[in-house]
Amino acid sequence: MEYLVTMTTHVPQGTLEQAVDDVRAREAARSCELASQGHLLRLWRPPLEPGEWRSLGLFAADDAGRLENVLASMPLRVWRTDVVTPLSAHPNDPGLAARAGGNEFLTTFTISIPDGTPSQAIGDAEAREAQRTKELAGQGHLLRLWRLPGESRALGLWNARDATEMQSIVQSLPLDPWMTTKTTPLTRHPSDPAVSTS
Repeated sequence: MEYLVTMTTHVPQGTLEQAVDDVRAREAARSCELASQGHLLRLWRPPLEPGEWRSLGLFAADDAGRLENVLASMPLRVWRTDVVTPLSAHPNDPGLAARAGGNEFLTTFTISIPDGTPSQAIGDAEAREAQRTKELAGQGHLLRLWRLPGESRALGLWNARDATEMQSIVQSLPLDPWMTTKTTPLTRHPSDPAVSTS
């Protein structure tokens, strides 16, 4: 099973810089080990405020208990709080790996179909959505797609030239008129397995 983990680190005031550097070096080494074991799949940095220290990680584990063991084994956990979001398979997930070039984005989609919409119109829109996601995967834009907890919610991982192109991609989705979308631009983390293994 895959999980999105938001990892926020708060280094206690007065901690020596050498101690921080040591923990960060051990964290990088442990991240590499977890990647080789198949537990750490991706690592990103979302937009940060000055002084904020936060990462997003895509992890794989058999269940939540095993994931907790993985997260607890990471050296930065002594200063870190983790928020775990379980991800479920989505029928339109292309399952693509990271690609060189472009920028990555995470999108959270919440679909709200207006009351009274004919079931035929919903079925047609869903079929066109499945076709469009295949096209976008073929163009290298849609990398991954998961179901999120809660009704009619999904998480997408995308590659686009910039935020403007990403917005155009989302607007090209047949379900866009019924979706509320939150887009998060990502920057690569130095310990991202997609970087270290390329």
